[in-house]
Amino acid sequence: MTSRVRVGIAGTGCYAPERVLTNQDCAKLVDTSDEWIVQRTGIRERRFAADGQATSDMCVRAARRALEAARVSPEEIDLVVVGTLTPDYLLPSCSCLVQNQLGCKNAGAFDVAAACTGFLTALHTGEAFIAAGRAKRVLVIGAETLSRFLDWEDRTSCILFGDGAGAAVLVPLEERAQGEILKTTLGADGSSFDLIHMRGGGSLVPPTHDSVDRKEHFIRLKGRDVFRFAVTKMAELIESMAEGHSYEEIGLIVPHQVNGRIIEAAMERVGWPLDKAMINIDRYGNTSAASVPIALDEAVRQGRLKPGQLLISVAFGAGLTWGGTLVRW
Repeated sequence: MTSRVRVGIAGTGCYAPERVLTNQDCAKLVDTSDEWIVQRTGIRERRFAADGQATSDMCVRAARRALEAARVSPEEIDLVVVGTLTPDYLLPSCSCLVQNQLGCKNAGAFDVAAACTGFLTALHTGEAFIAAGRAKRVLVIGAETLSRFLDWEDRTSCILFGDGAGAAVLVPLEERAQGEILKTTLGADGSSFDLIHMRGGGSLVPPTHDSVDRKEHFIRLKGRDVFRFAVTKMAELIESMAEGHSYEEIGLIVPHQVNGRIIEAAMERVGWPLDKAMINIDRYGNTSAASVPIALDEAVRQGRLKPGQLLISVAFGAGLTWGGTLVRW
């Protein structure tokens, strides 16, 4: 029986668009205020893609930084997996566009659709391919252009989201890996699909003049229900990933940047101080699948992870979906 290959993260990278939309800017577009947004979400500003800038463009920017950090060339990549709910097109996949732009000519490519859990789903997929010996180097990306799907008459949702991309290169552990992936988990509960959804655009409600007029191509969410689910699930995932390890071993929590209050409540529920979590939602908002990899890359470049420490990353999103990862740095 073939032994399982141990898998590590060799390099990370991220990209955020140059355009900054502050809470004051939002207040000019919708009935809200800086105080209202900060108090309820912790967000102070978010990044929006430029006109003509697509999800694949941001993927490429983040991926190049990750490849450089990993010292891996595009030609050495065997597989490209992109987690996104906002691809450039319904078809072809965003990953194929990225594969071409990067020059990963020896790689297969596909997208995964798990909303805010998209990056961890891509990460777990890439880890499984390498662990099974079916790939040696995998580029995983989480990216979103959510600004194109916001209803600026719905102040409870339009102020939450931003655009961006984050990436990681996975390799067998012995190949210059910075951290070893020790444990992963994924879950879903499709019975609660309507808590976060966009009705229009698929095969059930294809684009028509009527569907556009009914605003069915915008993100909708049930904020209170999402809040309750998110706090409970984030705490459960952290505890599950930390099981069998001491508090002192855990160097950092990198949570999905869903809402500042949710992160605070979840950390309080597990009894850990907030400064043990990487938080950047104040600068980027909720970037869905890009959230975790952007925060991870910033944590790495800021030196917040020391050799031997454990990193826990957790996410949850529409579907409902959720995931967790434990990494030894």
